Amino acid sequence: MTNRSAPDVQVEHQADWGRLADGTPVGRWVLRDGTLEVGLVEHGARLQSVLAPDRDGVRADVVLGFSGLEPYTGKGRSFGATIGRFANRIAGGTFDLDGRRATIPATDRGNAIHGGPHPFSEKVWTAHPVEGVHGVRFSLFSPDGDNGFPGGLSVHVTYALHEGVLTITYAATTDAPTVLNLTNHAYFDLAGEGSGLIDPHLVQVLADRFLPVDEAGLPTGEFRDVTGTPFDLREAVPVGYRVELDDEQLQRGKGFDHCYVLADVPGGARPPALAAVVTEPVSGRTLEVRTDQPGVQFFTGGSLAGTLVGKAGSAYGPRSGFALETQAFPDAPNRPEFPTTVLLPGEEFRSVTEFRFSVA
Repeated sequence: MTNRSAPDVQVEHQADWGRLADGTPVGRWVLRDGTLEVGLVEHGARLQSVLAPDRDGVRADVVLGFSGLEPYTGKGRSFGATIGRFANRIAGGTFDLDGRRATIPATDRGNAIHGGPHPFSEKVWTAHPVEGVHGVRFSLFSPDGDNGFPGGLSVHVTYALHEGVLTITYAATTDAPTVLNLTNHAYFDLAGEGSGLIDPHLVQVLADRFLPVDEAGLPTGEFRDVTGTPFDLREAVPVGYRVELDDEQLQRGKGFDHCYVLADVPGGARPPALAAVVTEPVSGRTLEVRTDQPGVQFFTGGSLAGTLVGKAGSAYGPRSGFALETQAFPDAPNRPEFPTTVLLPGEEFRSVTEFRFSVA
């Protein structure tokens, strides 16, 4: 275990937190700032834990996940992970770019999801502390043809902690035209992971429109006004009040699993703005999400099947946690009406998401 100190943040590294089946060591990093304690794992460049205080100062881990490496290498691969090369879905796993057709192996109802069968969430990233930003930078090179995606991609994900704010900064460059959609897939339960259903959480998503989906979870191309629908979260409402309403879109998503439209611009083309606020009323823990991305996927975990047991010893079933995945729009490579996700040589993709923890 090594220790490095910044003026207000301590960074610790456990070099051999776990090992893959082939013996590859996987490290874990811890950031502490006096308010939060954040655990990060090199496998998947993932957010593994966040210990946050309630209104009485009692801390609990609010991120769903596991105490050891093994579940992350199987069905729990997406928990807290950096998702890429393309988060969310690509119709049929194909798209045309620069005169070439790319084919990504289908992994979800005939479509590619979260980067295909061997995505960034399964990779072991290199990592090092970044003193100037009080955090840790994870780096990965994805070669041309990786999972079918064109272009050699260099990608960096930096987690930085300061005064109760966890900032995730994404950066990437490519040597050939490619598409890119990066996000973090943390599930949160602000009452403490493993505490039960998230139904009492009060959720507010600051968006006037969302993207309806078809039976396969793909966007239909419609930008639907939330007014008069269960998807109107512009004022805070309990998750449980909305998630079981009789609505075709809620049935298709097994609850909420939809992209909310925050802006009609590519990611990184605007300053980070408030996208969502979630409060757990008993503890008072509150999470604000800010992003420069055009969308945020609000997911209430309807596909969690109770087959994975988390850090507190509880099985994760439907609505055990929620995710707010800041990202570009699903299937954007096949949707010219959506903000572009194309990254060209000579450009740098750069995007910032903030998770702000406080108490109400």
